[in-house]
Amino acid sequence: MTLTPEQVRHTLITVLGRVKQEGGFHSCLIGTAADLLRGVPIKPGDVDFLARTRADVDRFARALAAYRCLTPPTWMPCCVQYYAAFEVDGVQVDISTVESPSQSTFIEAFGSGPWTHFSEIAVGDTRVAVVAPELRLATELCRDRKDQAESIAAWMRDHGYDAPLLRNAMDARGIDAATQSSVMASITG
Repeated sequence: MTLTPEQVRHTLITVLGRVKQEGGFHSCLIGTAADLLRGVPIKPGDVDFLARTRADVDRFARALAAYRCLTPPTWMPCCVQYYAAFEVDGVQVDISTVESPSQSTFIEAFGSGPWTHFSEIAVGDTRVAVVAPELRLATELCRDRKDQAESIAAWMRDHGYDAPLLRNAMDARGIDAATQSSVMASITG
C-alpha cells in the first residue's frame, strides 16, 4: 500500500490525538512518511516514529490498544531496538527505540541526530517533530534507494537545505566522496 499525503495526515492526527490522551510521548517522525509530510513526492508504505525511551513505546501501545496490534512492544536484540506496530485505519504505524550507541549527531534513527536535527510541522491542532531532510537523504543514500534519494534531493534543491548538515550526515553514513559530490551537484545545479 502506498500512502497519500491525506492518509499520512489523517493517521498522524488519529495517533497523536490518542497518544496525547495517554499523556504524550517523546518521538520524532522518521522514514518516508516524514518526507511526504514535508511535501517530498515520495511513496511511503507506513508511518514510522522513533521514540526516545521504551516507556514512550509502551505509552504509544496503550494509546493504540483499540487498534489491531501487529507487534506488541518487543525487544529485538538483532536490531537493538524496542519495537511495536499497529494498524490504524488500514495504515501500519511503527514505533521503536534504536538503542545502538552512537556518538554521531548526524544519523536519522540513532544517536542524538533525530533529537537535534528536526523541525516541527503542524498536523491538525498539534505539532509533530520531523527529522531533518538532510538526515533522511543520507539514510536513503546509505540504503542505496536511488529513487527516494533523488526525490529528496530534488525537493531540497527547490526548498533549500543545510549544506554542512547534509555533508556531515553523508560522512556519518559513510557515503563515498564521488557520490557526495554528485548529490551536492544535483541539489545546487
